[in-house]
Amino acid sequence: MTNITHRNIQTNGISMHIAEAGHGHPVILIHGFPELWYTWRHQLPALAQAGYHAVAPDLRGYGATERPDATQSYSTLTMAADIVGLLDALGAEKGVVVGHDIGAHVAWLVAELYPQRVSAVVALSVAWQPRPPLPPSQLVKRMAQGKFSMFQYFLQPGLAEAELEADVRRSLRLFLYSLSGDAPPELVSYLFTGKPAELKLLDDMHDFDSLPPWLTEADLDYYASTYQRTGFSGALNFYRNKDRDWTELGQKAIAPILQPTLFIGGTDDCSVKFSNLAPMTETLPNLREVVLLPGCGHWVQEERSEAVSTALIEFLQQELTEK
Repeated sequence: MTNITHRNIQTNGISMHIAEAGHGHPVILIHGFPELWYTWRHQLPALAQAGYHAVAPDLRGYGATERPDATQSYSTLTMAADIVGLLDALGAEKGVVVGHDIGAHVAWLVAELYPQRVSAVVALSVAWQPRPPLPPSQLVKRMAQGKFSMFQYFLQPGLAEAELEADVRRSLRLFLYSLSGDAPPELVSYLFTGKPAELKLLDDMHDFDSLPPWLTEADLDYYASTYQRTGFSGALNFYRNKDRDWTELGQKAIAPILQPTLFIGGTDDCSVKFSNLAPMTETLPNLREVVLLPGCGHWVQEERSEAVSTALIEFLQQELTEK
């Protein structure tokens, strides 16, 4: 890929693979599940051309980054420390944190725990939320009301791995399509609110008739070949630490997010449709804009790559005094 280079850095006790492009103020692009650094392939060169040092890591457990054996090694707090260690490895005092999906969870937490290291925050799909009154596993069980819950399914060791790894390429096709803006809106609603609890993750998911413009066969090949090599356990372990996160964060001093903030989502994004944006819009004093892209599903930076790059660069140009 033009102008994108790769290397491994040491951070927080692990070797982390990063893809990077450009020079200037660091912009750390944090992927979600089941993504890789590759999900930012369009934003990396765009940010570099705009005068920034764009850096997209593979999170711990993903891709060419180390995959520790212990499940407890994958807490959001640990991943946040990984990102701070990445800034250290870059020799950067501060950076912009940009996160999608679970990457947004990480980005929000970096800003809360290490505010002095964060110059701005951009979240895609997952809005900021206060610490819930119950551990996430209990909260999700209550919200599921006896229906299938992706979060609860992921909590069971080995279950999702066996299903996803039986045919990795097919699994990714189904998952990417069913949560995209190309899928019928009623499918997303069914998968998140009406699917019987006894079904598996991929049951009743739909497949592309043909791949959409935002996902080529080569793109799917890259994702599939990587997950065929690594498996999904490291990636899924994030979810298996959410209750531990809840307990540990209750003992932490959490700073208010005062940095300039941008939120980007899709109108058909499951993470937007089935969550409440009000806590974010009413709490964050420097939330500059909520950008909702019509007809866009969960894979925002891929489905609407140009719109996301434009919104991101305009925000950075407005908010950063140094490049």
